[in-house]
Amino acid sequence: MRNKYLLVGFCLLFVLNIQAEEGMWLLSQLPDLNLAEEGFQITAEEIYSSGKPSLSDAIVWLGGCSASFVSPDGLILTNHHCAYGALQRNSVKDGVDYITDGFLAENKEKELPAIGQYAFVLNSMADVTDEIINSVKNIKDLTDKEQEIERNITEMEKSAENNRNDRYCYVAAMYNGKQYIKYLFTKYQDVRIVFAPPAAIGKYGGDVDNWMWPRHTGDFTYLRVYQAPDGSGGKCSPENIPVKSPNYLKMAASDLKPDDITFILGFPGGTMRYRSSYSVDWNLNRNYIPSVKRFQEILDIITHLSQENQDAKLKLTSYDSGINNTMKKYQGNIDGMQKSGFIDNKRQFEKDLTEYLNSKRKLKNQFGDVIENIAAQYAILEENFDYDEALKNFGGYTGGVLYNLAAKAYEVARERAKPESERRPEFSEKRVQENIDKIDFAYLRFYEPYEKIMLIRALKQAAKLPEEQWIMELDFILKKSDSVENWVDDAFTKTGLKDVDYVKELYNKSAAEMELLSDPLIDLVVQLYDAKDRVYKQGIAWDAKTKDLRKKYIDALYAWKGQNLYPDANSTLRFTFGKVKGYTPADGIWYKPFTTLTGVVGKDTGEEPFNNPAKLTELSRSGDYGKWIDPELGDVPSCFLCDCDITGGNSGSAVMNAKGELIGLAFDGNYEAMTSDWLYNPELQRTIVVDIRYVLFITEKFADADYLLKEMGI
Repeated sequence: MRNKYLLVGFCLLFVLNIQAEEGMWLLSQLPDLNLAEEGFQITAEEIYSSGKPSLSDAIVWLGGCSASFVSPDGLILTNHHCAYGALQRNSVKDGVDYITDGFLAENKEKELPAIGQYAFVLNSMADVTDEIINSVKNIKDLTDKEQEIERNITEMEKSAENNRNDRYCYVAAMYNGKQYIKYLFTKYQDVRIVFAPPAAIGKYGGDVDNWMWPRHTGDFTYLRVYQAPDGSGGKCSPENIPVKSPNYLKMAASDLKPDDITFILGFPGGTMRYRSSYSVDWNLNRNYIPSVKRFQEILDIITHLSQENQDAKLKLTSYDSGINNTMKKYQGNIDGMQKSGFIDNKRQFEKDLTEYLNSKRKLKNQFGDVIENIAAQYAILEENFDYDEALKNFGGYTGGVLYNLAAKAYEVARERAKPESERRPEFSEKRVQENIDKIDFAYLRFYEPYEKIMLIRALKQAAKLPEEQWIMELDFILKKSDSVENWVDDAFTKTGLKDVDYVKELYNKSAAEMELLSDPLIDLVVQLYDAKDRVYKQGIAWDAKTKDLRKKYIDALYAWKGQNLYPDANSTLRFTFGKVKGYTPADGIWYKPFTTLTGVVGKDTGEEPFNNPAKLTELSRSGDYGKWIDPELGDVPSCFLCDCDITGGNSGSAVMNAKGELIGLAFDGNYEAMTSDWLYNPELQRTIVVDIRYVLFITEKFADADYLLKEMGI
């Protein structure tokens, strides 16, 4: 399977003091990075080429994680936590705890469908900046301009997908809209689980060790990508065959040592490296701090419900894992920002920038008020903060399965009443059908007691709002029912949303028809629709102006100090490089860059999350390492550190050596550098990688899955 990319021709060239290891670079920027001087033994063209097979052909996007082909028969490697949702859904469906017990298919016929998991393989990318920008050059109003850009992008994506269910197009804005790149993928809808180690390996250390070093987690899973016999990425079918992937990654033939070159290809989700101090302040005080409190409240609810209840545990485990992960990251941001004086440093930086701009008449006229105007934008967010936050509780991870299904169906009905050109981008008919296809597996994490508690919580939070921010649309509950608890109990008794066919049928109804159903949860959605739509439109206007100001902010930075610039991460394919390297987290402490199997066993307490499998302990004590021993360590390496620049979305990314051979999978960052989405710190920021030798050791010695090694050419 060969991917051909169109080389992106546009590249901005400015930044502030970029470190050698810093940067999530576009593939088109590779020729500018002087890789040979850094110690690479392969060329930029061997990493990415628009006309020849290259390493980038092996990289797979999983929607929120990264992966890579490691055999010619569609076998891919990613993180265990990236396959966690698929394992959870299969566990509920089959009544087998694949998360705790793990899963190994004896052969291809025994592989499990990775329910809800798709694989996207990049076919082409092209710079479409001129096409997008020229289409709105005569529009003055910023909101109108941004909405027209979104409409044009939707049409461009629709045209590229050409009504094919196995095509996915994504037009990504770089540098806050100074550049646009169109990415076209083949979407494979049949992905199967081949081997996932038990949680005592794949999630070893759990939330205690999450974001921490030293680390000993075998965070990997093998999946396989299938295609229809005609080569398309069809839905799951027994007639499908493994994708042919000749450009797969080869396993490293040599050992790894400190200061060895490393590089990563993957799909980092989002960074905020070029944001103002006002954005930092807002996220710290209005996002991270209150979110941590909210997350802990929800985790306490999940823990209470899951005690001695296997059904609740299986259905809520993906909530538990995701919320715990985000909460610890947010707490790391809080600690990092508060201890380092991050906001004060940003403000001093902006003061220096403003002084420079004001010293140049032309620059003062262009950019002199940009910081002041950004400050005004964040002041707007304060005006209705409590109202907006209370409204957000009705939806998302706090909304629950039933409410979210009803809300999506009603939104579709409202959008379908508009001309297609005026619909919000996410409500094209193709995207609507994709939502319908996901309804069945949404119920695999429906647990009614949790949903009721979360809805009661949302209503009680709304009841605490002051009069000037009161959500009047909730009066029919908060002022007319005898109690919130009784209303919720009655609503869950009377609703038809527990029936999957009932929900699917909603997509055939108009908004007016849904309003006549007398379904209490749908009535709640209907009552809140106008309020949510009003907030959405306010957000569009805020985003449009803020985006324009951020573009000016970047231009002002360039006018002050210009060098090479990489765009903020946005779930597009990126390259980052560095070296195997330890770090000093605090005075007098040095963290070595490697951990070992002996360290895995040494952490064993016999209880979660440090309940090491007995077989793994025996392999360690007997010295049965096979060929996976590192001669310098005298042990099997489990994890290692490098100073590559990554963020969320890079999970599962292939980590390669100077020859382009696979040496591990990125799966985490370190707690001391949680502010890395905002600022790269070369002294502290590290990528935590599961060593490929540990992956292969577990595959061969623990799981006895020799056939996988043979398939990978080992």
